[in-house]
Amino acid sequence: MALSLAISPCPNDTFVFHALVHGRVPGAPPVEVTYADVDVTNTAAERGAFDLVKVSYAALPWLLDDYHLLPCGGALGRGCGPLVLTRGDGGSVDLSGATVAVPGDRTTAYLLFRLWSAQRPPARIEVVPFHEIMPGVAAGRYDAGLVIHEARFTYPRHGLTALVDLGEWWEADTGLPIPLGAILARRGRVDPEAAAGWIRESVRQAWADPDASRGYVLTHAQEMEPDVVDRHIGLYVNEFTADLGEAGHAAVAALLDRAADAGLVPQTSSSRATAWTS
Repeated sequence: MALSLAISPCPNDTFVFHALVHGRVPGAPPVEVTYADVDVTNTAAERGAFDLVKVSYAALPWLLDDYHLLPCGGALGRGCGPLVLTRGDGGSVDLSGATVAVPGDRTTAYLLFRLWSAQRPPARIEVVPFHEIMPGVAAGRYDAGLVIHEARFTYPRHGLTALVDLGEWWEADTGLPIPLGAILARRGRVDPEAAAGWIRESVRQAWADPDASRGYVLTHAQEMEPDVVDRHIGLYVNEFTADLGEAGHAAVAALLDRAADAGLVPQTSSSRATAWTS
């Protein structure tokens, strides 16, 4: 029976999952893949729509009753956090009363923004498809925009300035890496130990022969230039992709505990928020 998998079309996901999707992982079942923005997969996972699914770490409190958190395949790292962008030279980081476009209400980016802005006057929030945020800020439809992924490399060409790097804020405040995207396995449908093994083998093959996935990655890269694709993969596919490790688990726990303490997400038990490792 085929395994249903949902990932984003972003280069880090297609790079990591190329071997698994293309039947190159020994012992893994056939895969039927869906490509969707993480805000879409967050919602689909809540309906139990996929066997393996990429979601925001911020969405875990609503999902861990039905899914195992896997210790590999996701996006977590340093120097890769979300940015708050505005037009012109930036100036003050005062966003009181400003309209801020965000890529999803259960994205890690928005959760980090809410934690950062907790002691600041509130902004008006609009959920906007990710690809519309930078053009919308540049055109003046929004006062600021919260962006992720390749926007770190491309925002200057839209005439935008970074007001805040939420990754820098998080790392300075916690000393931990930034937990962005997680891979989940559906309870009762996927053996988490087997799934972690398939994904780690897919990651191993991706690193061993990067050219093998090149065409596949570029096909789904949404007209991203090859140089931006390479920088994207280099930033988001890292040691934590192969294994969360102690620092990765601590980062996930810190994010969810802080958010729960602030009343932004439901409380999550430590056993459910720990990646499946036994």
